[in-house]
Amino acid sequence: MSLAALLAAAAAALAAAGIVDLAAVIGERGARPRRRPAVVAALARLGRRLGAPAPPADLERRIAASGAPPSLRVADVMAVKAGAALVALLAALPLAAALPGRLGPVVAIGAPTGGFLLPDLWLARRIRRRGRSMAGELADVLDLLRVAVAAGLSPGRALHEVGRRRHGPLAAELRAASARIDLGVPRATVLEPLERRCPTAGIAPLTAALLRAERHGAPLGPALTALATDARARHAQRLREHAARAAPKIQLVVALLLVPAVMLLVGAALAGALA
Repeated sequence: MSLAALLAAAAAALAAAGIVDLAAVIGERGARPRRRPAVVAALARLGRRLGAPAPPADLERRIAASGAPPSLRVADVMAVKAGAALVALLAALPLAAALPGRLGPVVAIGAPTGGFLLPDLWLARRIRRRGRSMAGELADVLDLLRVAVAAGLSPGRALHEVGRRRHGPLAAELRAASARIDLGVPRATVLEPLERRCPTAGIAPLTAALLRAERHGAPLGPALTALATDARARHAQRLREHAARAAPKIQLVVALLLVPAVMLLVGAALAGALA
Protein backbone atom coordinates (compact mmCIF):
# COMPACT_ATOMS: atom_id res chain seq x y z
CA MET A 1 0.00 0.00 0.00
CA SER A 2 1.42 3.39 -0.99
CA LEU A 3 2.09 6.30 1.34
CA ALA A 4 -0.73 8.30 -0.22
CA ALA A 5 -3.20 5.52 0.49
CA LEU A 6 -2.07 5.31 4.11
CA LEU A 7 -2.46 9.07 4.52
CA ALA A 8 -5.92 8.93 2.95
CA ALA A 9 -6.96 6.17 5.36
CA ALA A 10 -5.64 8.10 8.34
CA ALA A 11 -7.45 11.24 7.18
CA ALA A 12 -10.71 9.31 6.79
CA ALA A 13 -10.37 7.84 10.29
CA LEU A 14 -9.67 11.25 11.83
CA ALA A 15 -12.56 12.80 9.94
CA ALA A 16 -14.92 10.09 11.16
CA ALA A 17 -13.79 10.57 14.76
CA GLY A 18 -14.25 14.32 14.42
CA ILE A 19 -17.75 13.92 13.03
CA VAL A 20 -18.73 11.59 15.88
CA ASP A 21 -17.38 13.99 18.48
CA LEU A 22 -19.05 16.98 16.83
CA ALA A 23 -22.37 15.17 16.69
CA ALA A 24 -22.12 14.29 20.36
CA VAL A 25 -21.29 17.89 21.29
CA ILE A 26 -24.21 19.19 19.25
CA GLY A 27 -26.48 16.71 20.96
CA GLU A 28 -25.28 17.83 24.40
CA ARG A 29 -25.41 21.59 23.85
CA GLY A 30 -28.68 21.51 21.99
CA ALA A 31 -27.38 23.34 18.95
CA ARG A 32 -30.01 23.98 16.31
CA PRO A 33 -32.79 22.52 18.43
CA ARG A 34 -35.41 22.84 15.69
CA ARG A 35 -33.63 20.81 13.03
CA ARG A 36 -32.04 18.04 15.09
CA PRO A 37 -35.34 16.40 16.14
CA ALA A 38 -36.50 16.45 12.51
CA VAL A 39 -33.34 14.66 11.38
CA VAL A 40 -33.67 12.09 14.16
CA ALA A 41 -37.33 11.55 13.32
CA ALA A 42 -36.46 11.05 9.65
CA LEU A 43 -33.80 8.49 10.56
CA ALA A 44 -36.28 6.70 12.82
CA ARG A 45 -38.88 6.51 10.03
CA LEU A 46 -36.27 5.20 7.63
CA GLY A 47 -35.10 2.61 10.17
CA ARG A 48 -38.65 1.40 10.80
CA ARG A 49 -39.15 0.83 7.09
CA LEU A 50 -35.92 -1.14 6.89
CA GLY A 51 -36.72 -3.21 9.94
CA ALA A 52 -34.63 -2.56 13.04
CA PRO A 53 -32.61 -5.47 14.49
CA ALA A 54 -33.17 -6.90 17.94
CA PRO A 55 -31.98 -4.53 20.69
CA PRO A 56 -29.22 -5.45 23.16
CA ALA A 57 -30.25 -6.42 26.65
CA ASP A 58 -28.85 -3.32 28.37
CA LEU A 59 -30.18 -0.68 25.95
CA GLU A 60 -33.21 0.18 28.10
CA ARG A 61 -30.93 0.71 31.11
CA ARG A 62 -28.60 2.97 29.11
CA ILE A 63 -31.50 5.03 27.79
CA ALA A 64 -32.76 5.62 31.34
CA ALA A 65 -29.26 6.44 32.64
CA SER A 66 -28.75 8.99 29.86
CA GLY A 67 -31.68 11.05 31.15
CA ALA A 68 -33.77 10.61 28.02
CA PRO A 69 -37.49 11.34 28.38
CA PRO A 70 -39.74 8.37 29.15
CA SER A 71 -41.31 8.72 25.70
CA LEU A 72 -38.06 7.52 24.11
CA ARG A 73 -38.41 3.78 23.65
CA VAL A 74 -35.92 1.06 22.81
CA ALA A 75 -37.58 0.52 19.43
CA ASP A 76 -37.07 4.21 18.58
CA VAL A 77 -33.34 4.05 19.30
CA MET A 78 -32.93 0.88 17.24
CA ALA A 79 -34.82 2.50 14.35
CA VAL A 80 -32.49 5.52 14.50
CA LYS A 81 -29.46 3.22 14.52
CA ALA A 82 -30.69 1.35 11.43
CA GLY A 83 -31.50 4.58 9.59
CA ALA A 84 -28.14 6.12 10.46
CA ALA A 85 -26.35 3.02 9.17
CA LEU A 86 -28.14 3.24 5.81
CA VAL A 87 -27.49 6.97 5.43
CA ALA A 88 -23.80 6.51 6.29
CA LEU A 89 -23.52 3.73 3.72
CA LEU A 90 -25.09 5.83 0.97
CA ALA A 91 -22.85 8.78 1.85
CA ALA A 92 -19.69 6.63 1.87
CA LEU A 93 -20.28 4.84 -1.43
CA PRO A 94 -18.87 7.64 -3.65
CA LEU A 95 -15.79 7.95 -1.43
CA ALA A 96 -15.32 4.18 -1.36
CA ALA A 97 -15.46 4.03 -5.16
CA ALA A 98 -12.79 6.74 -5.46
CA LEU A 99 -10.33 5.25 -2.97
CA PRO A 100 -7.60 2.96 -4.30
CA GLY A 101 -6.91 -0.65 -3.40
CA ARG A 102 -8.54 -2.12 -0.35
CA LEU A 103 -9.53 1.20 1.18
CA GLY A 104 -12.79 1.25 -0.72
CA PRO A 105 -14.26 -1.91 0.86
CA VAL A 106 -12.95 -0.83 4.28
CA VAL A 107 -14.77 2.50 4.03
CA ALA A 108 -17.90 0.83 2.65
CA ILE A 109 -18.00 -1.50 5.65
CA GLY A 110 -16.82 0.95 8.29
CA ALA A 111 -19.22 3.78 7.42
CA PRO A 112 -22.49 1.93 8.16
CA THR A 113 -20.90 0.38 11.22
CA GLY A 114 -20.01 3.83 12.51
CA GLY A 115 -23.48 5.14 11.72
CA PHE A 116 -25.06 2.23 13.56
CA LEU A 117 -22.86 2.81 16.64
CA LEU A 118 -23.26 6.60 16.70
CA PRO A 119 -26.39 6.57 18.94
CA ASP A 120 -24.53 4.29 21.36
CA LEU A 121 -21.66 6.77 21.54
CA TRP A 122 -24.13 9.58 22.15
CA LEU A 123 -25.77 7.66 24.97
CA ALA A 124 -22.40 6.80 26.53
CA ARG A 125 -21.32 10.44 26.45
CA ARG A 126 -24.54 11.60 28.11
CA ILE A 127 -24.24 8.91 30.78
CA ARG A 128 -20.67 9.94 31.62
CA ARG A 129 -21.58 13.61 31.87
CA ARG A 130 -24.67 12.96 33.97
CA GLY A 131 -22.71 10.65 36.24
CA ARG A 132 -19.99 13.25 36.84
CA SER A 133 -22.53 15.99 37.47
CA MET A 134 -24.59 13.89 39.86
CA ALA A 135 -21.50 12.72 41.73
CA GLY A 136 -20.51 16.34 42.30
CA GLU A 137 -23.87 17.35 43.80
CA LEU A 138 -24.72 14.13 45.64
CA ALA A 139 -23.06 15.05 48.96
CA ASP A 140 -24.83 18.41 49.18
CA VAL A 141 -28.15 16.80 48.26
CA LEU A 142 -27.73 14.21 51.01
CA ASP A 143 -26.91 16.91 53.58
CA LEU A 144 -29.99 18.89 52.60
CA LEU A 145 -32.12 15.75 52.81
CA ARG A 146 -30.77 15.09 56.31
CA VAL A 147 -31.58 18.64 57.42
CA ALA A 148 -35.09 18.46 55.91
CA VAL A 149 -35.84 15.12 57.57
CA ALA A 150 -34.45 16.37 60.89
CA ALA A 151 -36.77 19.39 60.59
CA GLY A 152 -39.77 17.03 60.57
CA LEU A 153 -40.53 16.70 56.88
CA SER A 154 -41.59 13.38 55.44
CA PRO A 155 -39.14 11.72 53.02
CA GLY A 156 -41.35 12.52 50.02
CA ARG A 157 -41.68 16.17 51.05
CA ALA A 158 -37.94 16.34 51.75
CA LEU A 159 -37.21 15.09 48.22
CA HIS A 160 -39.50 17.80 46.84
CA GLU A 161 -37.89 20.62 48.83
CA VAL A 162 -34.33 19.57 48.00
CA GLY A 163 -35.15 19.18 44.32
CA ARG A 164 -36.86 22.58 44.27
CA ARG A 165 -33.99 24.43 45.93
CA ARG A 166 -31.16 22.98 43.85
CA HIS A 167 -30.28 22.90 40.16
CA GLY A 168 -28.77 19.98 38.30
CA PRO A 169 -29.70 16.59 36.90
CA LEU A 170 -29.92 14.91 40.30
CA ALA A 171 -32.21 17.62 41.65
CA ALA A 172 -34.39 17.31 38.55
CA GLU A 173 -34.75 13.57 39.11
CA LEU A 174 -35.66 14.18 42.76
CA ARG A 175 -38.33 16.69 41.71
CA ALA A 176 -39.80 14.20 39.26
CA ALA A 177 -39.78 11.45 41.88
CA SER A 178 -41.49 13.63 44.49
CA ALA A 179 -44.12 14.67 41.94
CA ARG A 180 -44.97 11.02 41.28
CA ILE A 181 -45.16 10.33 45.01
CA ASP A 182 -47.57 13.28 45.40
CA LEU A 183 -49.75 11.73 42.69
CA GLY A 184 -50.14 8.60 44.79
CA VAL A 185 -47.62 6.31 43.12
CA PRO A 186 -46.09 3.90 45.66
CA ARG A 187 -42.68 4.98 46.83
CA ALA A 188 -41.06 1.68 45.90
CA THR A 189 -42.36 2.06 42.33
CA VAL A 190 -40.94 5.58 42.18
CA LEU A 191 -37.52 4.81 43.64
CA GLU A 192 -36.76 1.93 41.29
CA PRO A 193 -36.61 4.10 38.10
CA LEU A 194 -34.83 6.82 40.11
CA GLU A 195 -31.96 4.40 40.70
CA ARG A 196 -31.81 3.52 37.00
CA ARG A 197 -31.86 7.16 35.88
CA CYS A 198 -29.03 8.26 38.19
CA PRO A 199 -25.76 6.68 36.96
CA THR A 200 -23.59 7.36 39.96
CA ALA A 201 -22.54 5.51 43.08
CA GLY A 202 -24.53 6.38 46.18
CA ILE A 203 -28.02 6.42 44.67
CA ALA A 204 -28.68 2.74 45.35
CA PRO A 205 -27.85 3.08 49.09
CA LEU A 206 -30.02 6.23 49.21
CA THR A 207 -33.05 4.46 47.74
CA ALA A 208 -32.46 1.50 50.05
CA ALA A 209 -32.40 3.82 53.08
CA LEU A 210 -35.62 5.53 51.97
CA LEU A 211 -37.35 2.17 51.54
CA ARG A 212 -36.15 0.98 54.97
CA ALA A 213 -37.50 4.15 56.54
CA GLU A 214 -40.88 3.57 54.91
CA ARG A 215 -41.20 -0.15 55.65
CA HIS A 216 -39.53 -0.48 59.04
CA GLY A 217 -39.47 3.08 60.41
CA ALA A 218 -35.66 3.18 60.49
CA PRO A 219 -34.26 6.68 61.18
CA LEU A 220 -32.92 8.41 58.07
CA GLY A 221 -30.59 10.91 59.71
CA PRO A 222 -27.62 8.62 60.53
CA ALA A 223 -27.87 6.83 57.18
CA LEU A 224 -27.90 10.13 55.25
CA THR A 225 -24.91 11.41 57.25
CA ALA A 226 -22.89 8.29 56.45
CA LEU A 227 -23.88 8.43 52.77
CA ALA A 228 -22.87 12.10 52.52
CA THR A 229 -19.47 11.32 54.06
CA ASP A 230 -18.91 8.50 51.59
CA ALA A 231 -20.00 10.70 48.66
CA ARG A 232 -17.53 13.42 49.61
CA ALA A 233 -14.74 10.86 49.96
CA ARG A 234 -15.47 9.44 46.50
CA HIS A 235 -15.65 12.93 44.99
CA ALA A 236 -12.31 13.90 46.55
CA GLN A 237 -10.74 10.69 45.23
CA ARG A 238 -12.01 11.47 41.72
CA LEU A 239 -10.57 14.96 41.91
CA ARG A 240 -7.17 13.59 42.98
CA GLU A 241 -7.20 11.08 40.12
CA HIS A 242 -8.13 13.83 37.66
CA ALA A 243 -5.28 16.00 38.90
CA ALA A 244 -2.85 13.08 38.61
CA ARG A 245 -3.88 12.51 34.99
CA ALA A 246 -3.49 16.21 34.21
CA ALA A 247 0.22 16.32 35.09
CA PRO A 248 1.44 14.09 32.21
CA LYS A 249 -0.73 16.05 29.77
CA ILE A 250 0.85 19.31 30.90
CA GLN A 251 4.34 17.81 30.55
CA LEU A 252 3.50 16.60 27.05
CA VAL A 253 2.36 20.08 26.00
CA VAL A 254 5.50 21.63 27.45
CA ALA A 255 7.77 19.09 25.75
CA LEU A 256 6.11 19.21 22.31
CA LEU A 257 5.06 22.86 22.05
CA LEU A 258 6.66 25.23 24.54
CA VAL A 259 10.22 23.89 24.44
CA PRO A 260 10.42 23.82 20.60
CA ALA A 261 8.94 27.32 20.50
CA VAL A 262 11.61 28.64 22.89
CA MET A 263 14.32 26.87 20.92
CA LEU A 264 13.08 28.45 17.70
CA LEU A 265 13.18 31.89 19.28
CA VAL A 266 16.71 31.29 20.53
CA GLY A 267 17.74 29.98 17.10
CA ALA A 268 16.25 33.02 15.39
CA ALA A 269 18.11 35.36 17.72
CA LEU A 270 21.43 33.52 17.13
CA ALA A 271 20.89 33.53 13.38
CA GLY A 272 20.28 37.26 13.42
CA ALA A 273 23.38 37.87 15.51
CA LEU A 274 25.57 35.70 13.26
CA ALA A 275 24.23 37.34 10.12
